[in-house]
Amino acid sequence: QVMLVESGGGLVQAGGSLRLSCAASGGSFSTYGMGWFRQAPGKEREFVATISWSGIELYYADSLQGRFTVSRDNAKNTLYLQMNNLKPEDTAVYYCARQNLKFSYGSSRPADFDSWGQGTQVTVSS
Repeated sequence: QVMLVESGGGLVQAGGSLRLSCAASGGSFSTYGMGWFRQAPGKEREFVATISWSGIELYYADSLQGRFTVSRDNAKNTLYLQMNNLKPEDTAVYYCARQNLKFSYGSSRPADFDSWGQGTQVTVSS
């Protein structure tokens, strides 16, 4: 079972940027699709971005309007989420997750992921 640890969250003013990282250990990373999800207080977990095992296919939630960029470094077993022009509505706990299928192409469905990190808090002040 792979272990995923997110980092890089924090408090930022609206319009600012943050870069989240997700370090994988104890299991395979490079041959699995990965995803970012977030959960705000009182809301359900929602899809943010996903990336295929190769890093070629990328998909984002429509609501992000091009502000976020997902990437991965398979040599470092690390997933990234660059977040620009942050808004107060981006405030949430952000989770990374590994898909449950080898050589997968990414997914927006939480049910397609079987390994999750503990999350990192992102707070955007207005």
